Amino acid sequence: MRIAELKAKLSEYLRAVRRGETIAVLDRETPVAQIVPVRAPSALRVRKPAPGSPPPNRIPLPKPSKVTVDIVRLLLEERQGQR
Repeated sequence: MRIAELKAKLSEYLRAVRRGETIAVLDRETPVAQIVPVRAPSALRVRKPAPGSPPPNRIPLPKPSKVTVDIVRLLLEERQGQR
């Protein structure tokens, strides 16, 4: 469906999406987006910290590692190998 048609009949298309349909949106003849139904809620849940727990900026960080390897060089070598 083209963008102009989507704008003119948005409520109708959203009802179709609620019924489970996926709508492809075209800019002229080029697909640019899909409108898909929302699936089951994510398993990720954000919770408040437990009462009495320290704020995140007060939690001590681990001591730095004493690695003597040049990590940037290793990363660049890995990237070169993937080409």
